[in-house]
Amino acid sequence: MARVVIKVGSAVLTQDGELALERLANLVEFIAALKQKNNDIILVSSGAVAAGYTLLKLDKTLVPNKQTLASLGQPLLLDTYRKKFSKYNLLCSQVLLEATIFDDTTRLNHAKEAIKVMLENNIIPIINENDVTAIDELVFGDNDQLSAHVAHNFDANMLVILTDIDGYYDDNPKTNPNAKLLKVVSSISKDELEATSTANSEFATGGIVTKLKAADFLLKNNKQMFLANGFDLTNIKKYMLEGIHESGTLFTK
Repeated sequence: MARVVIKVGSAVLTQDGELALERLANLVEFIAALKQKNNDIILVSSGAVAAGYTLLKLDKTLVPNKQTLASLGQPLLLDTYRKKFSKYNLLCSQVLLEATIFDDTTRLNHAKEAIKVMLENNIIPIINENDVTAIDELVFGDNDQLSAHVAHNFDANMLVILTDIDGYYDDNPKTNPNAKLLKVVSSISKDELEATSTANSEFATGGIVTKLKAADFLLKNNKQMFLANGFDLTNIKKYMLEGIHESGTLFTK
């Protein structure tokens, strides 16, 4: 049995200020297929702020407003997941974490035990940052880093990050049509890790650099990461379900 952490960002989960329900349903179908192959799955999901914004149009540039939207949107997001997973007779649960938990052995061990029980009972833990209280994480953090620490500390074999590009390229594919996809990456340079990060979605806090930092952290801890397109799950399905690597980037030693 393998344990996989799947991280999906706001760029995938939202469209035109609304939850992208079809993409969310496709994600749940993919997770159900992985469960059928006897995998433990932990989902790290963005989208709470975006979900809250569908109910109340507050200025997202103000931290208290963003916290309010996260609080409003989290139950909506989880209820949406609950309904989608129920079609596959799967339960899901909410786990809100702050970055400080990874420096607190007692709290981290409690979280590990809880996650262990959830997985033993066929539950999909859905993890997000506790945006309402974790002010620094809300302003400066991102779920790419959170998912990497979850994969490392909760004993996953691999982190899968689903985003709005097909993988990692040797140049920006949005500006350079000749950019080449790198299918396998074994090391990441300091310059790549220190490049300016840009996020495409109005709700996103990450970008390619935050994903590279997540990959670098996992490589240093002898774990793998796969970066793939979350809009079209064809390639990640082929890789995870059939072992066929046609597209997407595998970060591995």
